[in-house]
Amino acid sequence: MIKLNLKILAFSSLLVTSLAYSQKTDQLQTKNNVSDNALLLKAKNDSVVAAKKKAAAAEIAKLPKPYNQKENAQTKIAELVKQAKKENKNVMIQAGGNWCIWCLRFDHYVQTTPELKELVDENFIYYHLNYSPENKNEKVFAKYGNPGEKFGYPVFIVLDQNGKQIHTQDSSVLEEGKGYSLEKTKTFFKEWSPKSLIKKSRHSFDEIFF
Repeated sequence: MIKLNLKILAFSSLLVTSLAYSQKTDQLQTKNNVSDNALLLKAKNDSVVAAKKKAAAAEIAKLPKPYNQKENAQTKIAELVKQAKKENKNVMIQAGGNWCIWCLRFDHYVQTTPELKELVDENFIYYHLNYSPENKNEKVFAKYGNPGEKFGYPVFIVLDQNGKQIHTQDSSVLEEGKGYSLEKTKTFFKEWSPKSLIKKSRHSFDEIFF
């Protein structure tokens, strides 16, 4: 009877050990599977990111580069304000750089969309204010409240004919898909044109005095 009990005890112990080993093996296999899946997912994500970077670099290479890194922006803007006053226009500053794909997309979109180009040519002296590691134009950006820090790039700064900053525009609200909305962009340009501002001014005057 004692021998039988000892055999049963030995068998039970062996069974428990076997089950514990099997459980540990399953846990290790599960852990290895999770690790393998994580590595595969990371490799896939890295591949997607690399493909997107390659596509963006190719697009940037094809688009015109309107930003002049070597230009003295402060002097140039002063010249453009004088020109704007003579031509009865406002100054539209598009801040960004040739490294910025959305900046280049916007410039290309305006230049290749006749109704937008016409709106710009009729109402604004347009300037591309450079921001890049080579030339951050820190004094100029500080003068306009460093809008790039708040909104990113491109960001638009509108000056009146006297060089006064009258509006700062976040470009993200003009976006649509991988480009820009025609209607939103038209509305933006029209809203800050000299004629529109004169109408607003007259309307405000009438509300006050009549």
